[in-house]
Amino acid sequence: MTAIHRELRSIEIGEAALADMRELAPSLVFAMIVTDDGFELAHAPENTIDGGRFGSMTSSVQALSEAVTRELNIGSSGYMVIAAEKGHVLQLRVPGHPLILAALFDTHETLGKALSISRRCVEKLAADLPATGPTVHP
Repeated sequence: MTAIHRELRSIEIGEAALADMRELAPSLVFAMIVTDDGFELAHAPENTIDGGRFGSMTSSVQALSEAVTRELNIGSSGYMVIAAEKGHVLQLRVPGHPLILAALFDTHETLGKALSISRRCVEKLAADLPATGPTVHP
């Protein structure tokens, strides 16, 4: 079985979902869909951001956020936000898949709209991507 980040159809679905995000939020600076181990499925737009480093950090931050929720016994992690002076990063797991969406928005977007657009993206990905078998996440 081919890894999801190497499957052409999955890559096309990921690219289309990110293009939809970009259309809904001009304040989207960069978005990437990565596997649990940090391999890129798709990103948008072409940018000067180091995708390899961003993917690795996304994977690590997701693992940390899930470890915190597990340790505190507060249920599964819905999303993660990093709020900074010049923008905010949102991370959401794609339900049923070993994938994470990480999106950087500039300060011209409200956190609520950014979260809504990001949720819409992961829901579309979950519905459109081929099944990958059992995926267990806290």
